[in-house]
Amino acid sequence: MRFEEAFKKWDNGRISQEEAAQLLGVCVRTFRRHINRYEENGIEGLYDKRLSQASHRRAPVDEVFKLTELYKTNYRGFNVKHFYSFYTNNHGGSRSYTWVKNTLQRHNLVQKNPKRGRHRKQRPRAAFPGMMIHQDGSTHQWVSGNQWDLIITLDDATSEHYSMFFVNEEGTVSSFQGVFDTIKKKGLFSSIYTDRGSHYWHTPVAGGKVDKRNLTQFGRAMHQMGIGMIAAYSPQARGRCERMFSTHQERLPKELKLLNIKTMEAANKYLKETYMPAFNKEFCVPAREPGSAFVKWAGNELKEILCMQYERRVSNSNCVEFEGLKLQIPADQYRCHYVKVKVKVHKYLNGELSIFHGPRKLVNYDATGKRVIVSSAA
Repeated sequence: MRFEEAFKKWDNGRISQEEAAQLLGVCVRTFRRHINRYEENGIEGLYDKRLSQASHRRAPVDEVFKLTELYKTNYRGFNVKHFYSFYTNNHGGSRSYTWVKNTLQRHNLVQKNPKRGRHRKQRPRAAFPGMMIHQDGSTHQWVSGNQWDLIITLDDATSEHYSMFFVNEEGTVSSFQGVFDTIKKKGLFSSIYTDRGSHYWHTPVAGGKVDKRNLTQFGRAMHQMGIGMIAAYSPQARGRCERMFSTHQERLPKELKLLNIKTMEAANKYLKETYMPAFNKEFCVPAREPGSAFVKWAGNELKEILCMQYERRVSNSNCVEFEGLKLQIPADQYRCHYVKVKVKVHKYLNGELSIFHGPRKLVNYDATGKRVIVSSAA
């Protein structure tokens, strides 16, 4: 159809042969050949006759049938390489291995092997401590009869562990705790590298890309502090964390058993006071460059950021309903009341609560919803 259009324009003198050839994406000589074929046989003269001809190298139907019947009758379940050796040595087969393999696969007699993983190259470590922090959790039977999650937060540049502790289940609170320990110990870091756990990221399609606009509680806190978040899309991408967990799973259970440690409280104390310092001393490596990317934290109170924040609307009785609790807002000098006002409930890592109106903290509560009177204004 494109040729007929170009041919008519050329035949009417509207374009030259060079322009017609350029329109079709061919050279002038090819366009002239097309003209000759078109004038002799019409549009059918332009068809590629090779498409309607069978290859002279194609195997006859009876040969294909003989091969598939041989496999189904005598060698079903053999892999292709194994079958091919019998096919050539015992049955006089002369076809290539690739032809035999493709024929068996085309008839669904053998399955295609999964695609091999691409060649991976180890990612260089970050140049400075504090440039990239890893955080991850591992479920394992760390003590006999108990499955706990070990949460570690370590530096990509040196492998130094800044936080290690056991929890019953990995989640937002444990992730906040690891970041809190790191900032308190070293300062604010540049980025954090995590898996795609639901407490780190929202993933609209399972196994797909993370949603960097719809932030989780953890993502909101990192954004608030200016810490970049990096999502890992395979276990290989988190190789340093995975290798560390392999070492911990080999060593920690033996040490805890040797010391007859059976409770999580005792295990966490051992991690903090003994195991982590000794592990860092043995396994830390020097950074590639002198210096540090850590910055001393000089912002607002850290616990007000590393917490869960929920928006609520105040009821007619100046109360806020939150997780089955009714939190009463006391009268203050700033407003007559807070009815219908939107406030934020902060839930801290230890379960305590507070209510904020804008930047102002209105009231504190313990984990049961009982008001806590503080001596100084927050």
